[in-house]
Amino acid sequence: MDNSMDTKALSEHFKPDRPGFDRESLSRALANRLVYSAGKDPITATNRDWFHALAYVVRDCMIDRWMDTMRSYYRADVKRVYYLSMEFLMGRALANSLMNLGIYEDCTAILKEIGLDIENILQVEPDAALGNGGLGRLAACFLDSMATIGLP
Repeated sequence: MDNSMDTKALSEHFKPDRPGFDRESLSRALANRLVYSAGKDPITATNRDWFHALAYVVRDCMIDRWMDTMRSYYRADVKRVYYLSMEFLMGRALANSLMNLGIYEDCTAILKEIGLDIENILQVEPDAALGNGGLGRLAACFLDSMATIGLP
């Protein structure tokens, strides 16, 4: 990566829209992601298409926080912990992410208004289930603990 770019000029000219967390913004984001990311028309979209659109919305809502976190690591020049495990048991991520962002109820209502059940959409996500024993649970606990105490 070329580190010689002018970060001040970059921040002045490159300003993506931050997604809103209100119901109207979420509804518009879901419609945009269905059409422009999943490439589907709402009339013919399947639960899988809606799942992908909703997942893109969630990613968009999380990305600013992720970038802020990564920038803080680079500014502080901290060491990072990398955890590798052949097993992990994290479960499905979309519903948890919706709840953690505080937008589960709004997204449920938005989908209900257009005749969709969020539970049918959430069921599309596969559960990786890469380990269902103690090591998988332990790996998930390690990752959760590291995130809780703010380890990079």
